[in-house]
Amino acid sequence: MPNFALVNKDEHQDIRIRTDHGAEFGDNVQLAMTFPSEFRSVQTIYPIVFHKHNDDDYIPVALFGFEQNENLFLTKSGWDAPYVPVMMRKEPFLIGTQGDDNDPTRVLSMDMDSPRVNTEQGEALFGELGEMTDYLESQASMLEQIYSGSQQNSLFINALVEQDLLESVTFEVLLNDGSRNSLLGFHTINEEKLADLSAETLHLWNRNELLLPLYMVLASTGNIQRLVDLKNEQLRG
Repeated sequence: MPNFALVNKDEHQDIRIRTDHGAEFGDNVQLAMTFPSEFRSVQTIYPIVFHKHNDDDYIPVALFGFEQNENLFLTKSGWDAPYVPVMMRKEPFLIGTQGDDNDPTRVLSMDMDSPRVNTEQGEALFGELGEMTDYLESQASMLEQIYSGSQQNSLFINALVEQDLLESVTFEVLLNDGSRNSLLGFHTINEEKLADLSAETLHLWNRNELLLPLYMVLASTGNIQRLVDLKNEQLRG
C-alpha cells in the first residue's frame, strides 16, 4: 500500500527523486491512462485504445505491450522512446484535495515508500532556502495537467458513448517465431458510425475540442506494428 505524505519543506528538505525508468520502479506495465491534451504526443509512438476498467467507465490508454507487466519500450538503459506519457512521469507524486467538499484545495502528496524516494540520488524537491525546485514545480504542473485531463476524459468518453462510437476490438498478431499474441478486452472507434455522424454533431465536437483527439486515436492504431517490431526484436535478443 502506498504511504502518502503531504510534500513540505520541513520534512522533505533532503529528499531526492530518481527520475530514470526501469522495472525496479514499477515501469514494467502494459498500459497507462492518457488524456486528450497529450494525444498529439502519444499517438506518434503508442497505440491509443479504450479500456473498460469497471462495468460502466472507459478510459483512454497508451499501450506498451501485449501482456500484463510487459513494457516493450523499457530497456536496460531506460525508456526507449522520445515521449513518455505523463502518468509514467508523475511518480511518486499524487494530487489530492483537502478542506470543504464544495471548495476543495488541491495538495501535492508523495509516496514515501516508492523506490524513487531517497536522500542520495536524483532531483531535489527544495533549494537551500526552502524554495521549490524547478523539478518540483514541473511535477506540480504535470499533476494539474492530469487533474484537468481527467475532466477532459469524462467529456470525451461521454461524447463517444452518447453516439455509440466505441466497439470491442481484438488485435491478432503473428510474430516471427510463429507464436501468436492477442490483444483482448479493449475498445476503439467504430469508423462506420463515425462516418455517419451529422455535420451538426461534428461541428459541436470540433467547437468543444473533441474532434481532433478522436482522429488522433484512429491514427495511433498503426502503432500496433511498432509493438510487433519491438516484440520481434525482443525475441531475437
